[in-house]
Amino acid sequence: NFVCSSGENMFRLRSVPRLARQVLRRQLATCPVLLQQGSYKDAMRRKWLADPESVHPAWQQLFSAQTSDASSAEVSPELINKTLQIEKLIRAYRVRGHKISRLDPLNLTKRDTPKELEMEEFGFTEADLDQQFVMPESALFAQGETRTLREMLQRLSAVYCDTIGYEYAHIQDHECFHWLKDRVESPRPAISPEEKKLIMGRLIKAHGFESFLRKKFSSEKRFGLDGGEVLIPGMLGLIEQLAVRGADFLVFGMAHRGRLNMLHNVLQKRLEAILNEFTSSLQQDEEGMGDVKYHLGASVKSAVVNVNGRDYNLHLSLLANPSHLETVDPVVLGKVRGEQDLLLAEGHQDHAQRVVPVLVHGDAAFAGQGVVFETLGMSDLPDYTTRGTIHIVINNQIGFTTDPKFSRSTDYCTDIAKMVAPIFHVNADDPEAVLHVFKLAADYRQTFNKDVVIDLICYRVNGHNESDQPMFTQPLVYKAISKHPTIVKQYQQILESENVIDKSWVDKKTKEFDAQCEEAFTKAPEYHPRMDETFGGRWCNFRTKVNKAKIYDTGVDVEKLRDIGLRCAELPEGFNVHHQLERVLAARKQTMLSGKDIDWATAEQLAFGSLLLEGHLVRLSGQDVERGTFSHRHAVLHDQQVDGKKFVPLAQLAQKGMFTVSNSHLSEYAVMGFELGYASCSPMSLVCWEAQFGDFANGAQSIVDQFLSSAEAKWRRQSGLVLLLPHGYEGMGPEHSSCRIERFLQMINDDEAVFPPDMGHFARVQIETINMQVANCTTPANYFHILRRQMHREFRKPLILASPKSLLRATTARSTFEDMQPGTRFKRVIPEVNQEITAAGEKVRRLVLCSGKVYYDLVAARDKSGAKDIAIARVEQIAPFPFDLVQRHADEYPNAEIVWCQEEPRNNGAWTYVDPRIETSLQHSSHHSNKRARYVGRHASAATATGDKHAHEDQQRELVREALE
Repeated sequence: NFVCSSGENMFRLRSVPRLARQVLRRQLATCPVLLQQGSYKDAMRRKWLADPESVHPAWQQLFSAQTSDASSAEVSPELINKTLQIEKLIRAYRVRGHKISRLDPLNLTKRDTPKELEMEEFGFTEADLDQQFVMPESALFAQGETRTLREMLQRLSAVYCDTIGYEYAHIQDHECFHWLKDRVESPRPAISPEEKKLIMGRLIKAHGFESFLRKKFSSEKRFGLDGGEVLIPGMLGLIEQLAVRGADFLVFGMAHRGRLNMLHNVLQKRLEAILNEFTSSLQQDEEGMGDVKYHLGASVKSAVVNVNGRDYNLHLSLLANPSHLETVDPVVLGKVRGEQDLLLAEGHQDHAQRVVPVLVHGDAAFAGQGVVFETLGMSDLPDYTTRGTIHIVINNQIGFTTDPKFSRSTDYCTDIAKMVAPIFHVNADDPEAVLHVFKLAADYRQTFNKDVVIDLICYRVNGHNESDQPMFTQPLVYKAISKHPTIVKQYQQILESENVIDKSWVDKKTKEFDAQCEEAFTKAPEYHPRMDETFGGRWCNFRTKVNKAKIYDTGVDVEKLRDIGLRCAELPEGFNVHHQLERVLAARKQTMLSGKDIDWATAEQLAFGSLLLEGHLVRLSGQDVERGTFSHRHAVLHDQQVDGKKFVPLAQLAQKGMFTVSNSHLSEYAVMGFELGYASCSPMSLVCWEAQFGDFANGAQSIVDQFLSSAEAKWRRQSGLVLLLPHGYEGMGPEHSSCRIERFLQMINDDEAVFPPDMGHFARVQIETINMQVANCTTPANYFHILRRQMHREFRKPLILASPKSLLRATTARSTFEDMQPGTRFKRVIPEVNQEITAAGEKVRRLVLCSGKVYYDLVAARDKSGAKDIAIARVEQIAPFPFDLVQRHADEYPNAEIVWCQEEPRNNGAWTYVDPRIETSLQHSSHHSNKRARYVGRHASAATATGDKHAHEDQQRELVREALE
C-alpha cells in the first residue's frame, strides 16, 4: 500500500528504516503491476531529470539508455533486480574478500571460496559477465560509471583479494567505517623508484643482520627475524608516517622474535653493543643487564627520520620484556598513558597525537594469552585508553611446534581484536603492500585515536630458536620453506624487471652492510656498556648506584593537614550527596577540627592531598577503588539527583590531571601491568593499584614475578608502584583472608644471615640494596607516612602493602595529628606502648613479635587477663627486615622468650621469612645470642583459611591464648 498509493512516496525511501527499504525494493523489482504503472515511471523520470543521483542506479541506467519519451520503453524486472544485486555483491567482497586473498607466502593454506563471493549466489551467470551495469557510488568507481560485471569483479579482486585482506565491516562507528572503506577502495598511492630503493636497502640490512649473526654465532639463540624481515621496512615506514602525523614519542613492546634486528635497524642500537652481548660476561659489581640479549630494551631520545626532505626528531623506546610473551602489553600502554597525562598536565593539548604505543605480537600468543584480551578491553576506557594502539602480529603461522588449527578456535589469530579494531592481513612477501598497510594503520590511529591491527603473515625459517629442529614436527612446511626464495631475492627480481635497480646495486649495498658488521664485530670485545650514576629524562636526579640512602622525615605541618581535610569535607553548592555520606563527611570534618581519631581513609586522603600540594601526581586504580571495596574511601561522590554528576574532593587540590582515582575493568593482570608502566614515566608520581581482596593479586603474578620484583636487577629499571592488598583473618574464608604475603617475601633479595651495617637514623644502605618493600601497617599514621615516604627518597622501590579490612573502622586503630606532624616518619617497628610493661624490663617473660591485625587481638586478650609481663611489638616493615630494631628491642627484655605470632598458617604468612632473620638479629643481641623465636599461629594448611566461621573463631582464640599463656 505504501508503494502503490503514490509514486512520490518512493522518493522518500531514504527516510524509511534500512530493512524496510530493502523489502520495498525487492517488491518493486518483481511486481509487474508496479512496473507497468506509467504514472510511477513518469514520476521517477521527473525525479531523475531534476537530479540523476536522487534515484537508484537501476533507474539511472534505464533512463540514460532511453529516449526522452519515458513510456517508450518498458522496465525490465530482471535488469532492476540484477542492478540491485550488484550492491550486495560489492558488499560481500568488502566483508568476505579477505577469505580468498593471497596471504600465505608459502601458498600452503587451503582456502575455499565462500559461497557469498560466488556470483551465482546473486543470480548472475557467465552470460552476465560482459553486461554493462551502472556502478553504485564509491571510491571503487567514478560517479555514474558503467562497467561490465567482469570488470567489476576484477576491480573488487584487485582491492580485496590480492596480497592484502581487509577486515573492517565489523566496525560500528559510522565515520571510521566509511573512512576505511574509502581509503581501501581508493587507488593505492604510487611508489617512486627512490622509495622502492629505500625499501630494498632496508630489506638488505634486515636480511644481512640475521645472516651475519648466523655466520658468527651459529649455535647461539637469537630468535631471528628470518622469514619476516619485511617487518623492518614496514616499521620504519610506520614511524615515518606517524612522525608526519604529529607523533614524537613511540613506545614499543615486543617478544623476542626479531627483537635484536629491531634494536639495531629501527632503534639504532649500536651493532658492537649487540655483538658484545653474545660474548661478554657480566662482572659481579655491574648493575643491571642481568638478562639475555633478546629480552633487553633500548631508548633513543634523539632519533632523526627524514621524510620528503624534512627531518623529524623522535624519542623511540622499546621496553624490556621477559619470556612471558604478552606480559609487556599493558606495561607499554600504562607508560604511554602516563606520558600523555604528563604532557596534558603541562598544557599540551596534542598529547594523544604525540605519544603512540606500538605492540608487536606473535600469532600464537596473540590468540592464546589472556592478557591480550584484558589489554584490548582497556582501549576505550576513559582513564586507561592510550587513544589508539597499533598492534602488529608477526604471524609465523605456527606456535613453537603447534599448528594454528590446534592453537586457536578461530580462522585468524587476530579475530579477538574485532572487539575494538579493524584488521589488515598482509602477505609478508609483498613489501610494497606491507608498507602501504603500515602507513594506513598510522593514518587510522592518528585520525581516530583508536586501535588498529596489522596481521603480517610470514614464516619462520628456523625452529622456535636457531638450535631447534622444526622438521620433527612440521616436515612438509619446512621442506617448502627450504625451497622458498628470500624476500630480498624476490624483491630484487621485481625491481630489476622494472629497471629500478640492477644486480651491481644490490651487491654494493650488501657489501657495505657486511663491512659495517665486520667492523662492529672487531670492536665488540672492547665495548663496555655505559653505567650511568643516574637515570635520564625525568629520572635524571635518581641514583642507579647503591649508596647510603638518606632517610627523611615525612611529617606535614598540622595546619596544612587540617586545611586539606576540611577542604575535602566541603561539598560544592547544590551537590546532593547520599545522606549516609553526609554523616561520613561531617565526622571527617570533626576529626580535622579536633586532630584526633583519624581513621585509615582520612589518613590516606591527607597523604594524597599533601603530595598533590607538593607537586606530585597521584593515581589510584583498581576494581571499586573510588568507593573502596569496604565502602570506606568515598574518593568520588555521586549526586543523588543528577545522573553522572560527580565530585572528586582531592582533585580540587591540584591542577587538572594531577589526581586520578579510577575504577578499572575486572582485570588484575592487565591493570597492574598498566599501573606499573604508568609509574615508570616519572618518579614524581605516586601510583597505587588496589586489589578488591589481597589474594586477587595472584591473577597478576606474572607482573610481580617478571617486572615488579626483578626489573631493577635485570634491566636497571626502578619503580615506585604501590600494591594495596587487603589482608586479615576475619572469618571470610580462604579467598578473602590472605594476600599471600609469603609469595612476595619469598622474592625478597636480602640475605637472612647478614646483619646489615650502617643502619643509622638518617642514612642506610639496606633499603637501596633491596628489590621490594613489604609492610603491614597497624595505624593510619604509619600508612600516611609510608605512602609519603615513597616520594621522599632519591630512588624508587616497589611497595607491597598488606592493607586492613576490619581495622578500617576499628576505634582502636586511630591516629592523631601528633603522629603526622613535622619531625615524624614511618616506624619500621612499633615497640610495646604500655609504659608499665616497658619499665618492667627484666621482669618481662615474653616478647611477642607480630604484624598486622593480630596485634589488636593480642592486646585485647592481654588487657583482659591483666598480664604485665608480656610485651607485644609490631613489625610494620617486614622487608627489608628491621634487624637493628628487633635486636635492640629484644635486648630491652633480657629474660624474655621471643615469640612470633601470626594469623596465617605456618606455611603461609611471614614466618618462613622472619624466622631466620629474627635469629640473625638475636645473634647480634647482648642477651639472646643463642635463642630462636618460637612460632605461634595456625597449623600448616593447603588452604589459606577455613571457610567455617566457628572454626575460624576457635583457631583465632587458640593462637592468641598460646601466644599469651
